[in-house]
Amino acid sequence: MFSVQTYQDRRTALQSSIKNGILLFLGNIENPVNFEHNPYYFRQDSTFLYYFGIQEPRIAAIIDIDENKTIIFGDELSIDDIVWMGRQETLKEKNQKSGVSETLPYRELSQYILKAKTSNRKVHYLPPYQSFNKILLSDLLGIKVAELQPSVEMIKSIVKQRSVKEPQEILQIEQAVNVSNDMHLLAMRMARPGVKEYEIANAIQHLAGDKECQMSYPPIVTINGGILHNHYRLNTLKEGDLFLNDSGAETAMGYAGDLTRTFPVSTTFSTQQKEIYEVVLNAFENAQRLLKPGVKFRDIHLQASRHLVDGLVDLGLMKGNPEEAVKNNAHTLFFQCGLGHMMGFDVHDMEDLGEQYVGYTEDEPKDTKTFGLKSLRLGKSLETGFVVTVEPGIYIIPELIDIWQAENKNAEFINYDKVNEYRNFGGVRIEDDFVITNEGYKLLGNGLIKTVEEIENYRKEHIS
Repeated sequence: MFSVQTYQDRRTALQSSIKNGILLFLGNIENPVNFEHNPYYFRQDSTFLYYFGIQEPRIAAIIDIDENKTIIFGDELSIDDIVWMGRQETLKEKNQKSGVSETLPYRELSQYILKAKTSNRKVHYLPPYQSFNKILLSDLLGIKVAELQPSVEMIKSIVKQRSVKEPQEILQIEQAVNVSNDMHLLAMRMARPGVKEYEIANAIQHLAGDKECQMSYPPIVTINGGILHNHYRLNTLKEGDLFLNDSGAETAMGYAGDLTRTFPVSTTFSTQQKEIYEVVLNAFENAQRLLKPGVKFRDIHLQASRHLVDGLVDLGLMKGNPEEAVKNNAHTLFFQCGLGHMMGFDVHDMEDLGEQYVGYTEDEPKDTKTFGLKSLRLGKSLETGFVVTVEPGIYIIPELIDIWQAENKNAEFINYDKVNEYRNFGGVRIEDDFVITNEGYKLLGNGLIKTVEEIENYRKEHIS
């Protein structure tokens, strides 16, 4: 945990931004894999971690703005729990590290909320994502699950506060990024013909565990890089394949890293692989240079898209004016997703609170219909202290090519005959993490090799 003062200051700042009522925070529970006492790995709710820092299942908290008090609701270990798990740090001791002096049994939460409702006091709560908390909120408030209406005022206040990272948070994120760097270098040393994808996935997860980290998301380790979120890991690597590794570590305090590298299973890129890779790298480097306060991330995304088109025109896969091609969304045959997203406690920071609130503004809402832009999680102007990813890519998806070609879609910008020569290519993505500074940006972590020459030299050095 951070210092007691950290959590007290965060709660004070939040409390001052909301006029009245009760702020309700629901921690997560342990979810069973197949029976109650065989749970999945426990991960506390990120907003609960931000304001309270307590890694404990089945607890809740309220900040009572009207009465100016904070209470954590939870239960101390019973003797049966102690027999089962041994003596643990008490909940009261954990709460004191968070700067909360008042603790009540979990069952008293319902009475507190009922009393507040009876007095017509506002109960603010966040969008629930665990089924248990959806049902709990429904019971506490007497509202059907489908009719729950989270507090927009609370969401906006939390997003504004959590978006700007504290220096101590940046240190945690850099720790996660540096472990992620090591994971990627290990993958580069392991990948060779005959190795299974799952062997690499297992090895990088083991490395993260040795560094007291979890994975910040299920790793994407695949020779089918054209599939954006491919979690199938049973393929055997072979000469001529491209290998895409999108993986990141999460620190014990819950902060994430998120990196992607693409490299050949052979020790060198083929001509075709190198050409596509350098188109993506050029788009990445140009997007990186645009990062600074006041610049809209949506504009950086579109600029990166134009650089991708420039390169694809040079290779003959596209034609015409790159500016017009992007305006007509012709680039989305190759780049279907967004350029990046906010990152912090969550690899997609605060995604549970809603992309419209996290990545956009009321004046410039998210485009939820246009192919490509509807997958852009961040569009608003950058601010000092934001942590973002930059991850352009080129993805060759045969099924998408067939649909577009049958419709003759964007034929003025796409050379379908040439594109079909690449239909088994796969995909390339390059991704790093940055913090926005007053002057522009800072790459987080120690840095990870990414040029063709760096990758080939590293592979030759470590693959005998």
